[in-house]
Amino acid sequence: MRCFLAVPVPEDLAPRFAALQRDLKMGRALPPENLHLTLAFLGDQRDEPLVELDMALQSLATPAFAARFGPLGAFEGPGGTSLHAELHPDPPLLALHQAIQGAVRRAGITLERRRFRPHVTFARLSGRLAPDEAQRLARWLGARAATPIPDLPVNAVTLYRSHLRPEGSLYEPLADYPLCRV
Repeated sequence: MRCFLAVPVPEDLAPRFAALQRDLKMGRALPPENLHLTLAFLGDQRDEPLVELDMALQSLATPAFAARFGPLGAFEGPGGTSLHAELHPDPPLLALHQAIQGAVRRAGITLERRRFRPHVTFARLSGRLAPDEAQRLARWLGARAATPIPDLPVNAVTLYRSHLRPEGSLYEPLADYPLCRV
């Protein structure tokens, strides 16, 4: 089963991302229930390591906090371009990421070596962009890079299962792990 650990974006923040995507008038908006901050992509996993991970995450002792959004940006990849809002890598977010990484390793799951670039993806553009589309996207990002977005409350981490479908992924929450209230 294909899984990842993430912080879900609460319903009250989802309209901000939908408004950004509508303003762009390109690509495909992610459904509100798919908006999240990925902390660890686990890939395909068997049940046994996920049971171990569940036990490790139940004792997560990281305090809840609010993560600050930064500028808007885009990642280009072989399948297309994704638009996102970056999150500042402040100490509480980095500490949570480290705690999650430790729990995943203790469960015997090997992670890809990847730099942590905290962000929330809100839209996808399929395929390679034509030069005029790339210019339009660059102008749009330049004009809106500093769009203010309220802080992301980080109160829990969710284990998701990812179902890949032609019309877009479906993310199924499997378990929630509340963070400590300070």
